[in-house]
Amino acid sequence: MSVYTPVSHAELAAWLSGYAVGALVALEPVAEGIENTNYFVTTEAGPYVLTLFERLPAKDLPFYLGLMAHLARHGVPCPAPVADLADRYFSLLAGKPAALVTRLPGRSVAAPTEAQCAALGALLARMHLAGRSYRGYLDNPRGALWRRAAAERLRARLDAERRALLEAELAYQEGQRFAELPRGPVHADLFRDNALFEGGRLSGVLDFYFAGVDALLFDLAVCANDWCLVDPQRDRRIDPLRLGAMAGAYARLRAFTESERAAWPAMLRAAALRFWLSRLEDLHYPRAGALVRVHDPEPFRAILALRAATPAPPLP
Repeated sequence: MSVYTPVSHAELAAWLSGYAVGALVALEPVAEGIENTNYFVTTEAGPYVLTLFERLPAKDLPFYLGLMAHLARHGVPCPAPVADLADRYFSLLAGKPAALVTRLPGRSVAAPTEAQCAALGALLARMHLAGRSYRGYLDNPRGALWRRAAAERLRARLDAERRALLEAELAYQEGQRFAELPRGPVHADLFRDNALFEGGRLSGVLDFYFAGVDALLFDLAVCANDWCLVDPQRDRRIDPLRLGAMAGAYARLRAFTESERAAWPAMLRAAALRFWLSRLEDLHYPRAGALVRVHDPEPFRAILALRAATPAPPLP
């Protein structure tokens, strides 16, 4: 959610005249994140989030926005896209496709408790169950094909040790059969900063703009590699208690298959590889922006190396 495209008060006020949300009251840029330009927007009708899509092609936006609308209709607390007076979920603003969505209450948590991990696991299962009836389709944009292409771009940028880790992991992942696992729409980026809590309750899940159709287990692996670490700074092993809380709550709504249990260690590695590669790309091929935040790739290199070297706590 870095700011790549500045938007003035006057520009936004004119754009919002195409919506039934009243006059613009306030506009505030959002610095977190790295992919799109985001602003907190307040109008006479209330608070919203404005997103300008910097890299996503307009042809893919109906999948993302339609998925959010579908999940919101099924009771999942996620931002609901607001249709304009022409019944469109997005249109051009400052030369970029832009969408207005509802703003959810709450704050993200830095150190999730077992109870918060359980709440996330239950919500993830609800999302996956609701997603079964969603008719849109888009392959995971950061799936296996992207990982291979990103690795090709990045090889020359890595030292010998990191290049060896990358080559070994790519070879390992080539032997996996994730396509045979239960599949459906996945969030694919559900880090701690993409979930909100208010009054002890999980009040919202944000940022569906890496979503796509993939193995459902991939979502849980992404969450485990971020939510369930013993210590994100010093000990990146998975805490079995927090993983047990998250996966147990998930399994009470959607039971894991035997093939998913068998694939779990490899999926944890695939999820770590995906984020190591994407953060390497952002580091070595940065984009210009008015306010840009780049995540350090080293934590995910360390997570990948650790997952490859040590057994993972099993799923329940």
